[in-house]
Amino acid sequence: MNKDYYIGTNAHTDHGVIIGYRTGRSIKQEKTIIGNHSYIRTNTVIYCNVTVGDYLQTGHNVVIREENTIGNYFSIWNNSTVDYGCNIGNNVKIHSNVYVAQYTTIEDDVFLAPGVITTNDPHPVCTKCMKGPFIKRGARIGANTTLLPHVIIGEYAVIGAGSVVTKNVHPYSLVYGNPARNCGTIHDLRCHFNYVDKPYVDGLDVQAREKLGIPTQDK
Repeated sequence: MNKDYYIGTNAHTDHGVIIGYRTGRSIKQEKTIIGNHSYIRTNTVIYCNVTVGDYLQTGHNVVIREENTIGNYFSIWNNSTVDYGCNIGNNVKIHSNVYVAQYTTIEDDVFLAPGVITTNDPHPVCTKCMKGPFIKRGARIGANTTLLPHVIIGEYAVIGAGSVVTKNVHPYSLVYGNPARNCGTIHDLRCHFNYVDKPYVDGLDVQAREKLGIPTQDK
């Protein structure tokens, strides 16, 4: 067993992967623990003091910094970074070229599209009030969106591509623009290709549908 990390059963690790990388920060260095069934691709670097659940999947050139707690079925693709001190839930998908700033919280079932940037310092370089966004369960963040520090993205909200989110977003809402503005709810969205009726509503659990005022038998 490596003294710097532990990986569970049925793991695949490419050449060029580094796990348990020691940080230059003045913290106690602890073992990184990764669950079962992981697939960690070339040039991924996972620092010390990280805990990840089962079924981790990384793309190439991924960096996961120290003091992160991450759940099961976490997918993070090429050239993306999770900075230190974050909490990430289960079944979270982070696409390519994404930056997750320090002290960001991401709940279960969140999707971050390519190029999403989170920020955490309202007064750059000050660092005294650093806190990243709080992205609640099921939210979907469009490509090249920027989330400012301290904002709360409500459950199952959808953020349009290229948005700059400067204030809290209500649950189940649709927002987009710079600055992002409320433009309706996910119930208003339709599939332009007619594959499904309501792409962001179909598949929601009963509780979520009730909060939107949608009959549970509605498809």
